[in-house]
Amino acid sequence: MRRLHRSALLSATAVVCALVLATAPPAAGAPRHDTDGGAEVTGGTGGADAAEAAVIGAGHARAHAELRRASKGAAEYPQSRRSASLASLAASQREANSALEAAVSGRFAEYFPSPDFGVHVAQLPTGKVLLFSFSRVETDPTKETGPTDRIGPTNAGRAYLWDPAKGSGARAFKKVTPPVVLMPDGTHAPRPAPFFCAGHSFLPNGMLGVFGGNTGGKGGSGAKLSFVFDPWTEGWYRNRDMAVGRWYPSVVTGADGRQIIMSGQSERGTGTPTPVVERFPALGRPVPWRPYDIPLDVSVERMRSDAPFRNDYPHLFSLRDGMIYGLGRDADQQWLFDPGAQTRTDLPRRPADFRGYGSAVPLPAGFRGPDSILVLGGDALDPSTYRLSGGAWTTEEPRAFGRTQDDTLILPDGALLTVNGAKDTRDYGFGPFNPKADLKFRRTELRGADGRWRLGPAQRLPRGYHSNALVLPDGRVMVTGDELQQIANDPDIKDGMDGSIEIYEPSYLHRGARPVLDRVPAGEIAHDAEFSVESSTAPQVRRAVLLAPTTVTHAVNTSQRHLELRLTGVRGRTIGLRAPATAADAPPGYYMLFLLDARGVPGTAKWIKLGKR
Repeated sequence: MRRLHRSALLSATAVVCALVLATAPPAAGAPRHDTDGGAEVTGGTGGADAAEAAVIGAGHARAHAELRRASKGAAEYPQSRRSASLASLAASQREANSALEAAVSGRFAEYFPSPDFGVHVAQLPTGKVLLFSFSRVETDPTKETGPTDRIGPTNAGRAYLWDPAKGSGARAFKKVTPPVVLMPDGTHAPRPAPFFCAGHSFLPNGMLGVFGGNTGGKGGSGAKLSFVFDPWTEGWYRNRDMAVGRWYPSVVTGADGRQIIMSGQSERGTGTPTPVVERFPALGRPVPWRPYDIPLDVSVERMRSDAPFRNDYPHLFSLRDGMIYGLGRDADQQWLFDPGAQTRTDLPRRPADFRGYGSAVPLPAGFRGPDSILVLGGDALDPSTYRLSGGAWTTEEPRAFGRTQDDTLILPDGALLTVNGAKDTRDYGFGPFNPKADLKFRRTELRGADGRWRLGPAQRLPRGYHSNALVLPDGRVMVTGDELQQIANDPDIKDGMDGSIEIYEPSYLHRGARPVLDRVPAGEIAHDAEFSVESSTAPQVRRAVLLAPTTVTHAVNTSQRHLELRLTGVRGRTIGLRAPATAADAPPGYYMLFLLDARGVPGTAKWIKLGKR
C-alpha cells in the first residue's frame, strides 16, 4: 500500500467460484489494472469478458479478471524461487539453532501450511484458533498486493478455524466465511465482509467482537462494520453499524465486559483518523454473558469523551484501577480514560519519539490485576523498553536490538517472549518489498523473572508487518502472519494454502514431567470466591495461574493478562484456589488455568469462566 508506515499489504477474495478460474489465461479485452496496487481501471469489457459478465454479472467478472491477473503474476516470481528461498531459510534456521539447548532456550518444533495469512488471530475458549484476513490478488511479493484502493468485490475478507487437536493438515482447518455485505462504495456489490485491519477483543461469553474494516478507495477508508464471531456455533453475526468508519482501530474490554472502540481512519479515507469513541453494547443493552447470548442487530453507543489519536492502532489496556490506558504512537498522546465518567486526562509524555507498530504488554503483578505497562519495539534504532507505572515512565532493560512489527507474549510462567519483527514496514533489512531478511529479526528474545533479556532460537520465516503470535492452552506458542513473506516462501503457490504456521515450544516443555490438571468447575466462578480443582499431581503444584487468551493484529494485543491465584490448601487430589478479587483485576470472561510446579513448569491448561452477573 502507498502509506507503508501504517497500512497493510492486503488482497481480497471475490466469490468461491472465482477460484476455479484463477489459473485461466486472461481473456482478450480484459479490464486493465494498475501494477502498484492502486485502484482498478474499469475500462470497458469485450469479447470473452462481456460474455462472462452477461452470465455472472460485471462485479464477478471483474473479480475473475483480477484472479487471472494474479495468476499471471506468479510467472514473474516463479515457484522455483519460492522453493529455493524456503529451503534456504530452513537451512539457516537449523544452523542458527544448532548450538542451543531446548531445555534452556526452547525450540521451533513445527512448520506447516495454513489456508489463511493470519493478519488477525484469536485463541478461542473452545481450544480452536480463529484466523482471518483476505485472499491474495497478487502473488509477486515485490509488488503491492492489497486492495486498499480497490472498489468492488475484490475488496473482501475471509476466515478459518484451526483446530490444533486435529494436527497440521488441511483437515485441521475449517472455512468460516464472514457474512456477505453490500458496501457503500458506489458498487454495492456483494462480497464477504472486508473486515481486515479491523479491531477486536473478547466479550464475557467468549465471543469475539470485530469492528471496522476497509470500504475501499481513498488510500484505504474506514468501514462501519460490527460483527461478533461465536466460537460455540462457529458462525458470524452482524450488528448495527458504528457511527463512523474505522480502518485500523483498537478495541479493549473493560471491567464491566463492554468493549471500548477508539481510533482508526474514517470513511473519508487515509489521513482522517476519527476521534470518536464508541462502546459495545450500548448502555441499556445487556452484556453478552452466556454462550447462547448472541448479539445480533445490537447497537454501539457514542461516548462523551473523544480520543484524538493522530495515528492508528493505539495500545489500549484496562488495568486494575478500572481505567482504560490509551498509549498512542506519538510520544505526547498518552491518555487515561474513565469509562464510567466518560472523561479523558493526560498521562506523562512517553520517553523517545514516534514509534511505529511494536508491542506493549500489561506486566504480571501477582495476585492483583496489572498496574503497569511495558512498551517495546516500534523503532529499529531503539532497543530500550519503557514502563508506565504509577503515572510515571521509566526506561527499562533494553533488548538485544531494536525492531518493529514484533509480538511480545506473556507465558504461563510469567516470562515475556518476543517473536517476529522487522526493520520497518515491509523492510527486513534490505529495503521495502525485498523478501530477503536480516537473520537477527528471526531471533526470539526472552525476558525472565530477573527482567533481563536474552536471545533465543530463530524462527523459520522472517515475519514483520501483519505478523502475530499467541499462547496455546498446551503451553506452546503459535506464530503466523506476514503475507509478503508467506507468499515469497510458499511451497506451492497454486494449492490455496496461502499462509503458514510455526510452533515454538518454550523451554518449560523440555524439563521433564508436567503437572496435570484433571478437572475444573463447569460453571461460572465469582470474583474473590474460593473454588477447587482436581489434579493427580496435586502435591507437586506450587502455583496456579490465569492467562487470558490472546486476540491480536498489527502488534496490538489488548487482551493479554496474567494473574496468580492464591492456593488455599491441598487435600489429596483437590487444590483449593481463590479467584481474583474484582472485575477490574480480571475482566469477566474465559481464562486458561495453568498449574505450575516448583520448577516453573506448567501443565496443559483448562478453561474456566470468571465472573457472575
